[in-house]
Amino acid sequence: MSYKPILGITMGDPSGIGPEILVKALGQKNIYDICRPLVVGDAGVIEKAAREAVKRQDLVIHPVSSVKECLFTYGSIDVFDLHNVDIDKLKIGKVDIMSGEAAYTSIKRVIELALAKEIDATITNPLNKEALNLAGHHYSGHTEIYADLTGTKDYSMMLADNALRVVHVSTHVSLREACDRVKKDRVLKVIELAHNTCKSLGITQPKIAVSGLNPHAGENGMFGREEIEEIAPAVEAARTKGINAEGPIPPDTVFSKAHGGMYDIVVAMYHDQGHIPLKLLGFQYDQKSGKWKTVNGVNITLGLPIIRSSVDHGTAFGHAWQGTANESSLINAIEYGVTLAINKK
Repeated sequence: MSYKPILGITMGDPSGIGPEILVKALGQKNIYDICRPLVVGDAGVIEKAAREAVKRQDLVIHPVSSVKECLFTYGSIDVFDLHNVDIDKLKIGKVDIMSGEAAYTSIKRVIELALAKEIDATITNPLNKEALNLAGHHYSGHTEIYADLTGTKDYSMMLADNALRVVHVSTHVSLREACDRVKKDRVLKVIELAHNTCKSLGITQPKIAVSGLNPHAGENGMFGREEIEEIAPAVEAARTKGINAEGPIPPDTVFSKAHGGMYDIVVAMYHDQGHIPLKLLGFQYDQKSGKWKTVNGVNITLGLPIIRSSVDHGTAFGHAWQGTANESSLINAIEYGVTLAINKK
């Protein structure tokens, strides 16, 4: 690979598994073969995670105050040190105001670096929404923070696990409100975002499936009229723009079809409709060991002026700092960030 993009990776909520999976991922040489990673957060937290949680005494933690100071060398983890955690007061595995504030300031700084074009893409580790709000930052998640700090109006969340990709018309709202948000203009916008993102991933002629909202996609109006009045008109409008979109397709079959290769991406109408099939495939729990065998999948925010991909899981306070957290979702997010950054060049 001739070009290795610079990726700014947030440490996430330091009370959770973010620092541990960060060290585990950046402790692998193949990551440095594809990108130049820069952790954004507290160097002391990363040092503690490396020594105590991951037991990697060989890794050097290299604090920096600018991108120019980075070494980008395997064996040395560059950390844009925000000095935003008092290690002596760090509460492991608990909701904490200090950790919520640290998670937010890490996100804010990585966005600033990307907007200033000092880094090519941003990768986010999990935050705790309760801690975030206790710290005075009233957002429902990363997606809303990114939209606010970049001034983005039209955006959406995409989840991906290998070839299955899902983008959402709505995400962090009640189910009742999600139904109200299924409107032609919004559905059309998300179809367009899905189309453009697939092209940015190198898919030259994306095939887009648009899910229905109601059982059996409404059954010609018997179970609801959203498909007739809002979704179908949006699909038709997309097709007049040259987008290969089909729908509305019954929600109980559309994801199986996409997983089998019939479509490149699915437009889901609300959060759980899209999240459940992705996590069923990507998250595999082993009852015998009591551990997650795989925690695959990546979360990408579409419509932003900068690249953002993320792990597709939470802070897992119950497993924090025990050395057992699975870093595969973070590696997936890094790989997606690399692809998007290279294709954007």
